[in-house]
Amino acid sequence: ENIIARVTIQALAAVLGGTQSLHTNSKDEALALPSDSSAITALRTQQIIAHESGVVNSVDPLGGSYYLEWLTEELEKQSWELIREIEKIGLIDAISNGIIQNKIHDSAYQHERMLEKKERIIVGVNKFKQDKYTIPDLLKIDDEIALQQINRLNDVRKSRDQVRVDEILDKLTKAAKNDENLFPIVLNAVLARATLGEITNSLIIVFSRYKPTFTI
Repeated sequence: ENIIARVTIQALAAVLGGTQSLHTNSKDEALALPSDSSAITALRTQQIIAHESGVVNSVDPLGGSYYLEWLTEELEKQSWELIREIEKIGLIDAISNGIIQNKIHDSAYQHERMLEKKERIIVGVNKFKQDKYTIPDLLKIDDEIALQQINRLNDVRKSRDQVRVDEILDKLTKAAKNDENLFPIVLNAVLARATLGEITNSLIIVFSRYKPTFTI
């Protein structure tokens, strides 16, 4: 239930910041697909902010806030420092050398350290913890749905022109090797009813699968 309060604050902050698009997570989304009840709660969060809070009655509710301007400048300053660092190396090299991944992992590590030291408080996690927790009712997907989808996929493969599909996928692999524009060929593959897995595998032949590297 704490997540509902957090999402409300996050959504309000986004609106105050002038967001043009907003998504509110359901309370159980980290554990499973959202239930109908939790999805409605997430929707109502947006609707209450939009129609009850009055925050939308001003174009810039926080205009003139010195503290907000300072925070914005600090965020921009740190962001540009990071962007310039990556630009010096090059994005592809930064990924290949594990630099970007390490920055993400370091940020996650620092976050956990702050939680352990209680330098950052997460209610219900490292402060104000309850002795007992109620296990939420999560949405359960019937296995029959997976079987239905498998049958649909098999029907598609039976009804399509397999020779044409194979020709297009082969053309896609060759185009990838020659560094050609892949989009028109991918589109033709989709129109020929090639599956996402088949299209992906045709590209894996050339590009292989991504394997993260870590440096210390």
